[in-house]
Amino acid sequence: MNIKEYSLDELNTLCAEIREKILQTVSQNGGHLSSTLGVVELIVAMHYVFDVEKDPFIFDVSHQAYAHKLLTDRWGKFDTLRTFGGLSGYTKPSESPYDYFVAGHSSTSISLAVGAAKAIKLKKEERLPIALIGDGSMTAGMVYEAMNELGDKKYPVVIILNDNEMSIAKPIGAVSNYLSQVMAGKFYQKVKRNAQSILEHLPEGATYVAKRLDESLKLITPGLLFEELGLEYIGPTDGHNLESLIASFTLAKEMKKPVIIHTQTIKGKGYEKAEGNFEHWHGVSKFDLETGEPLSQAGEKNATTLFSETLLKLAEEYQNVVGVTAAMPSGTGINRLMDAFPERFWDVAIAEQHAVTSMCAMAKEGFKPFITIYSTFLQRAYDQVIHDACIMALPVVFAIDRAGIVGEDGETHQGAFDISFLRAIPNITLFAPRDAQTMESMITFAYHYTAPCAFRYPRGSFIHHPYHDTKKTVLGQSELLKRAKGNILFIGYGNGVGRAYQTMQELDYHDEIALLDLIFVKPLDIEQLTALAKEYKKWFIFSDSAKMGGVGSAILELKLPGIEIVSFEYEDVFIPHGNTSLVEASMQLQPKQLAKRVTDSLS
Repeated sequence: MNIKEYSLDELNTLCAEIREKILQTVSQNGGHLSSTLGVVELIVAMHYVFDVEKDPFIFDVSHQAYAHKLLTDRWGKFDTLRTFGGLSGYTKPSESPYDYFVAGHSSTSISLAVGAAKAIKLKKEERLPIALIGDGSMTAGMVYEAMNELGDKKYPVVIILNDNEMSIAKPIGAVSNYLSQVMAGKFYQKVKRNAQSILEHLPEGATYVAKRLDESLKLITPGLLFEELGLEYIGPTDGHNLESLIASFTLAKEMKKPVIIHTQTIKGKGYEKAEGNFEHWHGVSKFDLETGEPLSQAGEKNATTLFSETLLKLAEEYQNVVGVTAAMPSGTGINRLMDAFPERFWDVAIAEQHAVTSMCAMAKEGFKPFITIYSTFLQRAYDQVIHDACIMALPVVFAIDRAGIVGEDGETHQGAFDISFLRAIPNITLFAPRDAQTMESMITFAYHYTAPCAFRYPRGSFIHHPYHDTKKTVLGQSELLKRAKGNILFIGYGNGVGRAYQTMQELDYHDEIALLDLIFVKPLDIEQLTALAKEYKKWFIFSDSAKMGGVGSAILELKLPGIEIVSFEYEDVFIPHGNTSLVEASMQLQPKQLAKRVTDSLS
């Protein structure tokens, strides 16, 4: 959609149409709402001023890029957003040449822009990287690593900072608003350049006085941090005023320097119920546009709620229990503990590395930290797990939420790899609950355990099974849930126990199949597995995890004689987005499909 010839009125009308399209689609499909509604004018102005045909448009996280998708030939397909086989909820180059890079995790955009700028310079091209990043993403250290190099090398890059919540530079009254408008203008930038030129030719004493005056003036402006890093600063600018945005973007484009444009927006802009800092409007399921109420009915408690409730009881009993999350307080259930014990539970923002290392120090001081992070985000702190937790064998607990397929968020968010990447680390213990009862037992076990340990659990509820009577969790002990006279053993790990049970029920010969809850994938229950190898010769592995380095791999490494192992873990692919059931069906992981695979293997 070429909007460069649009008038200001036409651009404002377009913004209204984009918001309506987003609201209609997200209310039907679910998705990210408040963040993407808040940046409509920013993205329209980006497309108006810069050239999407050649300039890299880089969206941090990219969950806010819906307007960009609508402006780049995907309006007609937008109703397929986040559906299986439809448009991704994030930028995806395989979906459109206008999506510069895959995104899904935060704080990568400025690094990408720096890399693109280096390549553009080497290729001697006239292109300009533009990065749109939210204030939340500015809490991650990677951002400052990138800005540090950018400020030193001075590559032409435009960074648009969308300040919608943290209020990095809150405007105070008419004076601040006036300063903001002045700083966004060409006159201010020209005076600034001239002043810098004059300073270079003044005697040393006069230069010192002038520089002190300049630094004093900076203290009343919000761009001090960025200018000290070597970036030019424009703003703050009203992120919903197209005229101001276009003027600021045009100025930044002409400067041919690294520039950060600080814009202030309202989350959920245009949908009154979502306007403001309401966390539950960030990512939503299907909802009624008129009432704002979700269309899906609440079911049984999900695994996150069970974890949160159990940990709360433990924290009430033991004063040394502490915990952390990285910008996901409600998503991980830690918000309840933060409310109850604000001095013992923290949200450290998008800083998984810091979360892990800071809790390691607390463990050394005698506290019992529960580090609660999604499987996909724990990947960001892998070095800290090894270097700061496991080498010293500190008694931290990793509570790994969203393990397995998470559905509509797709490749960047599926919790497939935590078993594989953690199992290789010395000194760590890995286990998984199959239901609410074992979750409670394992959290108690984790509290008393004296070395690093990690347990994983799914998004949503555990898969149903009848084996709810559980024994006390004992290090390295599995549990044989069902014995049988046949030759077949199903081995489930975590939510895989329920999947194994449902698969068994699809088979006419289910009475001939034994079922083992492995419980621990590290250390394995070698004694139990060795005994079972004498009784059952055909083993099938059920675990919501990657096959390479996963549960089946761990058992194969035992080299038990006379058994044949078939693993139903995920193949060596990135798992696409879509409804979880449809994604599982595409991977032949639904119970009827698994039952057929079992029968085919046996025959």
